[in-house]
Amino acid sequence: MTATAAPTLASRLVNGVLSIKPLAKLAKNRARNMMIKRAESIGVYWRQEVAALKARDWSTDLAAVQNPNLQHPEQYPDYYVTSFHAYEEGNLGWEPALEVEVAAYAVHARIWPEAGAAGDSQLRQSYHDVLKAQLPEAPKEVVDLGCSVGMSTFALQTTFPEANLTGVDLSPYFLAVAKYRSDERQGESGIRDQGSGIRDWGLGIGEGREETGEIQNSKFKIQDFSESIENPKSTIQNPSFPTWVHAAAEATGLPAASYDLVSACLVFHELPQSAAIAILQEARRLLRPNGHLAIMDMNPRSEVFARMPPYILTLLKSTEPYLDQYFALDIEQAIYDAGFERPTITCNSPRHRTIVAKVRS
Repeated sequence: MTATAAPTLASRLVNGVLSIKPLAKLAKNRARNMMIKRAESIGVYWRQEVAALKARDWSTDLAAVQNPNLQHPEQYPDYYVTSFHAYEEGNLGWEPALEVEVAAYAVHARIWPEAGAAGDSQLRQSYHDVLKAQLPEAPKEVVDLGCSVGMSTFALQTTFPEANLTGVDLSPYFLAVAKYRSDERQGESGIRDQGSGIRDWGLGIGEGREETGEIQNSKFKIQDFSESIENPKSTIQNPSFPTWVHAAAEATGLPAASYDLVSACLVFHELPQSAAIAILQEARRLLRPNGHLAIMDMNPRSEVFARMPPYILTLLKSTEPYLDQYFALDIEQAIYDAGFERPTITCNSPRHRTIVAKVRS
């Protein structure tokens, strides 16, 4: 069995409130406004940062990364075509894609006292510190499942600078932003006219990088977490930046037994249990013998969630449709059932855990 405890009484009461559509909409709006205010209170000027991104023409970036077999909502898994994070379009739109970075800084600002905008990078570093301590050697081929706009991928590259990185995500809008961020790093490193890594779907992928102006009155700028590096298989060749693949994490289309590390950072809490189990099976397929799976996500056993006031819990659950399923998943057993050794679980923040499991022989 992979399910554990049922939702608590408080959680069930919140579910009842959120089943009333006007109340659910109100909660989503409150959650979003709270994040914007928090961001701006720590010097992350949400509206201005997003306005600068919206001013770009994203058509070239989107065309470059989009899988031609994933161009219509009916081609996506049912669980994915739903509202996430207070966006009615879920992850399939420009607004969520352009707000990922500022939202991450806001959400992670209070993990540690006084962390502020640095809380996000501190969280990712805490995850990678566990990886460095537990992996027997640095991985050479890494897949970042659910890579979003590339924040987790670029951070992994900092930790494993010699590795080839492949970022997989189901949102072409997120990947368009990831490509743009790669192109920015490409320009900063002085590499020109080689293209950032993109899975070649046979559509004549082009370049098309544009510069954007700086926001003069913002004391915060989107961080450059790292340099990055590309997996050369089936891509435009550039040995310095990640490959971006538009695919479901449970069906990546990547070659079997070809990777040393499969990472999933802040992904599993956004999945129904059926998809989570399928992704664990896909990770096992991708990994070489002695390869490792690593997951960093919310810790259902954290006292932070146990003590969360009902009002805050309501706001959280209004933006996370599969949170109950995630909290109820016996992920240790599910990982073992997928073909891994029993995982280690390390608390890497007051409310996050890192799970590491080796492929079972």
